[in-house]
Amino acid sequence: MDSSDINITIIDRDGVKHYIEAPTDMAMNLMEVVRSYELAPEGTIGVCGGMAMCASCQCYVNSEHSLPEMLDDEEAMLSEAFYVKDNSRLGCQIHISPELEGLEVELAPES
Repeated sequence: MDSSDINITIIDRDGVKHYIEAPTDMAMNLMEVVRSYELAPEGTIGVCGGMAMCASCQCYVNSEHSLPEMLDDEEAMLSEAFYVKDNSRLGCQIHISPELEGLEVELAPES
């Protein structure tokens, strides 16, 4: 494991837990990590390319990490999305950083 990698847990849409290492030095976001590990079928996540213009990468943050506050675009998108919970975030807006070591998220159902 590279010293700049962190361990995160992603629960896919079938409820399967994936324990993965995510690089913190590549400016990746959570949606891109899900795509690079192919934890969601092609075309079902990150449809808008990470611009917070769709909710295909919505996930539920199960761990107690403090994430950056939501920007207006993300908040507006989630206000129109399906299956939204109190802990919903858009994966494309969660940037992989050392502070997220141990993060656990669950992918929201496809809408």
